[in-house]
Amino acid sequence: MARGLIAPLMQLLQSLSRVIVCSVLALVLGACAAGPTAGLQSYQSPDGRFAFLYPTGWTEVQVSNGPRVVFHDLIHSDETVSLMINKVSEDNELSELGSAVAVGERLRREVIATAGSGRTAELVEAKEREVNGHTFYDLEYAVHLEDRDRHELATVVVDRGRLYTLATSVNEDRWAKVGDLCGRVVHSLTLLI
Repeated sequence: MARGLIAPLMQLLQSLSRVIVCSVLALVLGACAAGPTAGLQSYQSPDGRFAFLYPTGWTEVQVSNGPRVVFHDLIHSDETVSLMINKVSEDNELSELGSAVAVGERLRREVIATAGSGRTAELVEAKEREVNGHTFYDLEYAVHLEDRDRHELATVVVDRGRLYTLATSVNEDRWAKVGDLCGRVVHSLTLLI
């Protein structure tokens, strides 16, 4: 009688071990998918100076006389990630350009909602953070156009005579869904050399 139970017991143990292994694997993969880079892929500049993450499935577009790099969503084509690079004095630090609020207000006036553009913008929040010896200003804007409202996040940093501005822009009605993703994008800007 005991011999007749061994085979079914072994099958039961094998089934249980498979369930346990699959459960552990699902938990591990789920944890990886929920990580800070989930849904993002990497862009690195050809000269190796900087890198950042952008949403998976977005495509790079060429813009003349504008940002150095632009990506947009294929479905919601007005959702963008852009990187602008402007020259500043070689020995300038970001703090010499002003506080986070002062730089944020200047960016609002001179880039986001210029006179005659038909846009108005409000600086919602301005924060300062330090990463690897560089000061970053993280900026959040509510932008109002004639036909819709938009939400923009940006981060600015100075390095070796260059002012880098990485920004995301989405329609306000999608902000609740993609706001976290946009935040991870702007916080991903990394200076490499």
